[in-house]
Amino acid sequence: MALRSGTFHENYRQDMAIFRTRPQWGILFVLLIVLLTCPLFLSDRMLTLLTMIGIAIISVHGLNILTGYCGQISIGHVGFMAVGAYVSAILTAKLGWSFWTALPCAALAAGIVGLIFGLPSLKIKGFYLIMATIAAHFIIIWFILQLQNITGGADGLAVPKPKIGSIVLKSKTNYFYLVMTFTALATLLAKNIVRTRAGRAFVAIRDNDLAAEVMGISLWSYKLQAFFIGCVYAGVAGVLLVHYYGFASVDQFPFMDSVWYLGMLIVGGSNVTGPILGAISLKLLDELVTIVGPVLSAAIAAQAAAAMGLITRGLVIILFLIFEPRGLDHRWGMIKAYFRLWPFSHEE
Repeated sequence: MALRSGTFHENYRQDMAIFRTRPQWGILFVLLIVLLTCPLFLSDRMLTLLTMIGIAIISVHGLNILTGYCGQISIGHVGFMAVGAYVSAILTAKLGWSFWTALPCAALAAGIVGLIFGLPSLKIKGFYLIMATIAAHFIIIWFILQLQNITGGADGLAVPKPKIGSIVLKSKTNYFYLVMTFTALATLLAKNIVRTRAGRAFVAIRDNDLAAEVMGISLWSYKLQAFFIGCVYAGVAGVLLVHYYGFASVDQFPFMDSVWYLGMLIVGGSNVTGPILGAISLKLLDELVTIVGPVLSAAIAAQAAAAMGLITRGLVIILFLIFEPRGLDHRWGMIKAYFRLWPFSHEE
């Protein structure tokens, strides 16, 4: 990332730092203050919305590593969220495990299932890999429904709320802080993963897998690593989702959510900040449609107003594919570059 004139680094450690200037540290400090204080002035509805945005960001971070960086397109991401969710639900509700013990086990289980369904990526790609991941979603949901004695089947399974010592995180404020903590950690981890040797290998495979293999990159190893990491993220998001509701049901993991998560990645862009921008944008768009919907239903047909959410999200994704295929993250980078170079039109 280019820096302002007069700002320079004296060593490699400074150049590799995530926050490299005082304004960046200042923005981070302000953002943390806002997140810590927003439960004081936001309603429960807004806290719920922010909590759902945080869970979506965690899940899309995993999809970004798998699809955005490694180029392995997946439309079965919500199925892997269901794996993590149900493993945690079973461990906590039926075996009496604590949330903090069940969480890593559930994330690991989702990652292992992702490895299994990632095996076809060694031989197929593109449209055929898309179909394989779609099949993965429905296979996972089918297994959950069939294992009725364990998972509760179509009836679902009651899940206890997380606890820290004797404090039960049952209020919306407490759970908001929990989700935002995991969201921050997931973002920081994703940023560091893409800067490692594995992250650079993911990008090489995405850009040209044949050239990557000629350079000595093991395709089967790094493709499976991408599936594992992406599904671990999905597992964590699934765990946070079911413990928020206090109930695990297959209805919480519809197939269309996988499509919308991919849409968030398209809108936000395939960078670390892309999932954040995409999740916030589409979730706020849904909230706006929810507010405007009753007004539209009085002016037009009620059926059209009911479908307005699907129409709006689909239209936004199409417009981004046509006019801004690199997402909001790219546009934000161009805006920053403009002000950094102003009043000059280009950099010498």
